[in-house]
Amino acid sequence: MDQGSDAARQTLQDALPKCGPDFLCVEEMQKARGRIAGKAHVTPILTCTTFNERSELNLYFKAENLQKTGSFKIRGALNALGLLTESEKKRGVVTHSSGNHAQALSLAAKLHGVQATVIMPSDAPAVKRSAVEGYGANVVTAQPNLKSREETCASVLKETGGVMIPPYNHPFVICGQATIGLEMIEQVEAMSGGAEMDAVVVPVGGGGMMSGVASAMRALRPHTRVFGAEPAAADDARRSLEAGERILHKTRPSSIADGLLTSLGDVTWPIIKEKVERIFTVEERVIKDTIALVMERMKIVIEPSAAVGIAVALSSEFRVNNHPLYDSLFTLPLPGCSGEGGARWSCYLRGQHRSQAAGRVTAG
Repeated sequence: MDQGSDAARQTLQDALPKCGPDFLCVEEMQKARGRIAGKAHVTPILTCTTFNERSELNLYFKAENLQKTGSFKIRGALNALGLLTESEKKRGVVTHSSGNHAQALSLAAKLHGVQATVIMPSDAPAVKRSAVEGYGANVVTAQPNLKSREETCASVLKETGGVMIPPYNHPFVICGQATIGLEMIEQVEAMSGGAEMDAVVVPVGGGGMMSGVASAMRALRPHTRVFGAEPAAADDARRSLEAGERILHKTRPSSIADGLLTSLGDVTWPIIKEKVERIFTVEERVIKDTIALVMERMKIVIEPSAAVGIAVALSSEFRVNNHPLYDSLFTLPLPGCSGEGGARWSCYLRGQHRSQAAGRVTAG
């Protein structure tokens, strides 16, 4: 990467909100829940008998597709906006994104009475740009490559003095995503008669949701196992965890699960390294088959990224390794949006193996 991009990255780094190294704790997660209350939905948990029978697990799906803007991203954006000082809010917030974070930050800024500026690539789908503008954000167009987006974003930050709100790689954002874990613990335990989840599995791209949910589980339910899921074609997180060091994509990977192609950040990686037990991968064909199965049995149209965690839960590798339960976070487009609607799900699997012969639940 050339010097211009290095300078742009430094500008973006300097414009981030400041916080201490120990910010991500239970107390701050609970405060984050209070900050987003009334602005973000407490999304429901869904279940499906077909998937329970096929996986021999009790599975719980947290429907973040019903969240405002159709994505969990609003949680992190709202928490970050809620932590800004009045002086910072007056300067406005800036980000570069073509997806769910762009819409989430735009709405969060509107709810806080803050001006947002979003740098979007010139080839961003019109429906996404329209949604961002509909929430009141200023849209600045960049060329469809990371270098152009970063340099355009750096230019806007210098011009406006705004605060940079990244899509995942910041404690304020991660702490907001951790509220999913807080809700899930209460909801699933209420549905299961007080039984704690045996494990959770979270699809992982940049690692914001993975870091948040893993932090919540380790802090409040330390016996619950935490797993990740990603496409085999974009398995930087798996390779990083196995190597014990962050491995970045050398070139942009190609996968139908395009919401999971981002490399881990320098903030999310240490959390995942410490708190995630293992990351499973699935092939492209399996992801496609899972999308079709979800549509057929759950009557839900999901994005490929959403199918990755479900595919892991249904896999033979999962059963062979006797991992009793997962908690998966899934991206789901709303029906009729042709993949542009960007809804996100999480699937929480309560990990007891179901003995079909005995008709009872036994510990895995």
